[in-house]
Amino acid sequence: MTQIVRSKVDPFTLEIVKDSLVAIGDEMFIALAKTSMSPIIYEVLDYASGLTDAKGQLLTQGNGVTGFIGMLSDMVKQTLKKFGDGKLKEGDIIIINDSYGGGGSHLSDVGLVMPIFFDGEIVAFSANKAHWTEVGGKDPGSFSNDATDIFQEGLQFPSVKLFNEGEINQAIVDIIEANVRFPELSLGDMWAQVAALKTGEKRVKELCEKHGKELFLSSVDYLLDHGEQLARQELSKLPKGTFNAEGFIDDDGFGNGPFKIKVKVTITDDKFVADFRGSHPQVPGPVNCSYTALVSAVRTIFLAITNPSQDANDGVFRPLEVITDKGSVLSAERPAPVSIYWESMLAGADLIWKALAPAVPHRLNAGHLLSVCSVVLSGQHQDTNEPFLIVEPSVGGWGASEGQDGARGQFCIGDGETYNVPVEVAETRYGVMVDEYSLHTDGAGAGEYIGGSGVIRSYKALSDNQMVSVTFGRNKFVPWGMKDGQDGSANEVYIEKANGEADGPFGIYPRYPLNKGDVVKLVTATGGGYGDPYKRPADQVAQDVKNGYITAAQANESFGVIVNEKTYEVEGLTEDRQRRGK
Repeated sequence: MTQIVRSKVDPFTLEIVKDSLVAIGDEMFIALAKTSMSPIIYEVLDYASGLTDAKGQLLTQGNGVTGFIGMLSDMVKQTLKKFGDGKLKEGDIIIINDSYGGGGSHLSDVGLVMPIFFDGEIVAFSANKAHWTEVGGKDPGSFSNDATDIFQEGLQFPSVKLFNEGEINQAIVDIIEANVRFPELSLGDMWAQVAALKTGEKRVKELCEKHGKELFLSSVDYLLDHGEQLARQELSKLPKGTFNAEGFIDDDGFGNGPFKIKVKVTITDDKFVADFRGSHPQVPGPVNCSYTALVSAVRTIFLAITNPSQDANDGVFRPLEVITDKGSVLSAERPAPVSIYWESMLAGADLIWKALAPAVPHRLNAGHLLSVCSVVLSGQHQDTNEPFLIVEPSVGGWGASEGQDGARGQFCIGDGETYNVPVEVAETRYGVMVDEYSLHTDGAGAGEYIGGSGVIRSYKALSDNQMVSVTFGRNKFVPWGMKDGQDGSANEVYIEKANGEADGPFGIYPRYPLNKGDVVKLVTATGGGYGDPYKRPADQVAQDVKNGYITAAQANESFGVIVNEKTYEVEGLTEDRQRRGK
């Protein structure tokens, strides 16, 4: 029936409806940001929203966090699994954050799913997923980097009805209010998510009214098929064969590790297969990720390799297959803790990146900071005596690539197009002063093209009895260089106390106590270099010294260039560089 309808539909109209679906995803995304209560959402953009078809296939997604690509569709499929056979009614909204099923990430990322009906039939779903500042659990901010099981990490919503035929389930709201530390933020964000879902519902119904249900459904098929066509077109351009890589996850939060992981990537004319079998089993600490999270990470790197500008939908990922062992650190099972799941999830993406970077250097650069480098800082505000909570990721350095230096001060691949909490917002809302926010220029990542600088961001406590939890992965295994480029540097955290004592560096540390005047210094990695450092032009090396990216000593040692420290002029080349004729 679909084929008959499609053959009679004007292809230009199909294209218009397809683009309208993409626009709806964008409008839903904006609606959530404009109505949310938490800086982690409206400033950082740690959320995603979009539409799926009636089967749960992703149609369009607006997201700040690339790590959510794929999670919306699994949320809908989990909802259909539980509420199929006519149990979904118009006006229903499902709440879900099940880390092992439809949720896919950690409990802090709360998802809402809403069926969209037209003429008594489900034609689509609107869905979103947002990081709530609080979902309860043993620690402020909920995602604890020393949890030992999922029950310590907060409230679990196992795909239950928040709205039943348009009526709010007040019991769930009461449970949330009683179990989270900042109910006005969590519930405010929940209502923002509801508003975004209803925006999507309204626009889809308008499309169906304007063009008819059959044309809408044909456009859905066209959108998915078009995504697949574009993906296969790009897949055909990739080198064929098998590519292998191995790596390590630093630590599980309890000092265990490192944990070995591996991937075998097989590219054929029809398939892109990522096989992670043989990776380390799930671990006691919360670095475990679910299979859904791993798939989302693989989708991200798959897009980067094939067509970075392509709008994400499930058609795009039809050639992609992800295989792993059940119960591994990359596919954990209940009740394994998953609070800081991104460390394993992104390590999985990094393996594919590392395996394929030499084969597609025009698309993939050298290694980058990789970790979200999360900070959870809580305490009492010095002026209002009210509790505050900072929850934010950190930016750092990206690796250099063929023809260009690495980007400086950018978020990791898992964060995507998110943002810092601005200094002005941090100092106004929280009990801290931002002592420093600067580039971390440590001279690492030397190469013909140099790795991008990380950053230094320092928070000074303005009241006693604060505490900070930091999760800075890639602390032991630094960003890798390419084509004779040198490795980058580590992500690290230091504590500088008001009495002059210092502590650190740390990678993962839970609940470090801070008193007035103490400073937590966040230092993120410099990316890996690309190419032989001796091939970097001497004048450019001198300019790097002038810009403060490297010192004159590093110019001499790593690049073989002698630079005057006062005038920044090139005084000559070292004997080693001259001997090698660079």
